[in-house]
Amino acid sequence: MKSLKWLLIVSFLLLSFGYAVSNDASAEGVSPAGQTAATDKLVLTMGSANMVHNGSTYQSAQPVVSINGRTFIPFSSIAARYGYKISYDALKKESIAKSDTHQLVFKIGSDAATRDGVPTKLTGAAFISNGYLMVPLRSWGEMADSTIAVVGKEITLKWSTAVIPPKPTADFEVQPAAIYAGQTLVTYVDHATNATGLPFVDERWNGRMDVFPEAGTYVVTREVEDSNGVWSDPYSVTVTVLAPNLPPVANFATDKPQYRIGETVTYTDLSTDDGNAIVRSTFTGNDKAFFEPGDKAVTLTVEDKDGLTSTVTKTVTVTNEVLYTKDDYDQLFAATGDIFAVDGQAVLNFPSYKYRIVSEAAQMVRSNSPETLVQEGIEYNAQLSDKVRFMFHNVNKIGYPVTIHLLATNMGSSTVNYNKSAAGMGGPTPSPELAGKLSASRYLTSLASNPSPQWSTIRPGETKEILPEIAKTPLKPNDSLSSYVDVYSDKELVYNIVVTAVGKDPVAQLPNLPVMPRDGVHVRGTFYSADRSIDIDDQIGDTPMRVMFGDKTVDTILDGIDETTGQLEYNLGNFGVLYRMHLSHVAPRTMIALNARGGLYTGAFLVNGQLVTVANNQALRNNAQSAVLYRTGDSEEAVDIVFTIASGSNLPIAMTFAPLPALRQ
Repeated sequence: MKSLKWLLIVSFLLLSFGYAVSNDASAEGVSPAGQTAATDKLVLTMGSANMVHNGSTYQSAQPVVSINGRTFIPFSSIAARYGYKISYDALKKESIAKSDTHQLVFKIGSDAATRDGVPTKLTGAAFISNGYLMVPLRSWGEMADSTIAVVGKEITLKWSTAVIPPKPTADFEVQPAAIYAGQTLVTYVDHATNATGLPFVDERWNGRMDVFPEAGTYVVTREVEDSNGVWSDPYSVTVTVLAPNLPPVANFATDKPQYRIGETVTYTDLSTDDGNAIVRSTFTGNDKAFFEPGDKAVTLTVEDKDGLTSTVTKTVTVTNEVLYTKDDYDQLFAATGDIFAVDGQAVLNFPSYKYRIVSEAAQMVRSNSPETLVQEGIEYNAQLSDKVRFMFHNVNKIGYPVTIHLLATNMGSSTVNYNKSAAGMGGPTPSPELAGKLSASRYLTSLASNPSPQWSTIRPGETKEILPEIAKTPLKPNDSLSSYVDVYSDKELVYNIVVTAVGKDPVAQLPNLPVMPRDGVHVRGTFYSADRSIDIDDQIGDTPMRVMFGDKTVDTILDGIDETTGQLEYNLGNFGVLYRMHLSHVAPRTMIALNARGGLYTGAFLVNGQLVTVANNQALRNNAQSAVLYRTGDSEEAVDIVFTIASGSNLPIAMTFAPLPALRQ
């Protein structure tokens, strides 16, 4: 009987609504304006609060109810499913539902409502149930442009929703950042987007110019249209146009109108720019001093940030009077680290000081054989504890990019504590000499800073990479790498220097890697007296003198062992050895210089704690060149020099001490 009763009620509702039962229509359609029409479907069940909207279930504030043959539903719940925003006018006691297309207004206890301001008769008066406004379902369906179908207890509402596609954006960028009136050709960079993926077919600009004629502020606006006929909102960029950029004005002055031969010329750059934006000043002919009489042309070219340039040439007059010869001038005024010319044969005539070496029990590993890498594998391995200095220098000739790794393995039964302190790396670079110079410079700088040790642990059986920074940048074919690092461990570790192709895990590869054969020329081995102290207590510098390094006579060759073969090894050149010289009595006005005796040399020295690179941005090429290391003042000084022979350079080298020429006015 209940089923029959519900069937009669539903049939009555269906007939009284005057709606036809409809089948599902097409889900979407496209209007001429490019909008899409989507069909929403809402399924209600008589006596239930469940609302199934497009397949998703929601809860109504109150169940759907039937009163006197009229079906009612909570106003707030049905409005939410239709996407209407609701509000309440307390003065008029009206409940309002508003969408982009309609505004529906209901009043408690009234069977009248309005749609878009037009009165309409409801099938039943709206009322309050448990605090919620209930409105007649049939009337809501009519006012919200819906169809209704009833099957048993289920009531299905359907309505069409116009889906407006998002508008495209007309975003753009104006370049360059600095725009000058009448000068800058402006570029407009397109950043327009369209969420629909449709192409653009048209655009409108307002205020666009390729060259802005006057300084000031301009607004450039753009709109774009896609192939669906949808125009974007206007997109505007404010462009600030600067006054025309004037070229800089090159100008300089010298401190005197004329100079003697060998007299220092002081140049003062007086160049100006309207934007105070000179980025480059280039002198030519501006020698620090001239050593021939006559008029010397000196040119200065300056360039501003926009590439505008200016050039000026002035004349420096040099008289016949001699203040200094070139040799005297260089000895007195060449900058620390700079090269000056010497008589290479005359240097050999300087007496060679026979210093005494005190060797310290410092461990050093030199991995330099094979210097030229031709395969992946283990360059060197050694079992060591306590402090060890590692030094390696290699050139990649394998034919593909590789990385070098320093690995440590704990073969014992207890955890090993280890640290690393001073370190320096040079390269990768195509120049072996530069790699050696940079690694020595950086290692000495690190050593002078006395860095705090970086502690870590290695568990029994574990292998760790000690110096991961050297593997960060691969060695391309023909690149060189040079490196130093000080490592300490409180128990024995097995160290391996490993070369692998880029991307391979060196720890995983280690058990399968072969030990590389020696190249028969260079050195690899472990050396146990690798720090050398040299104390010279005699006064030095009052007469010319030289101190030789790498000569195999006074600076004797350090011996050690190649732990991969067990053979005796000689550290030819003593690369990796750390020298500490203390000169107790260096005469007043003494030039300390470095002279290359074996050919090319470039490296670094700590002189009284200050880094000196030899030879600054160059290299000593032969024995006719020296580089300034230090000059003492007007009184005797103690001088400390710390260095290591730079990889990639040639030996021997001579450190020379000679009196400076007299100063003249």
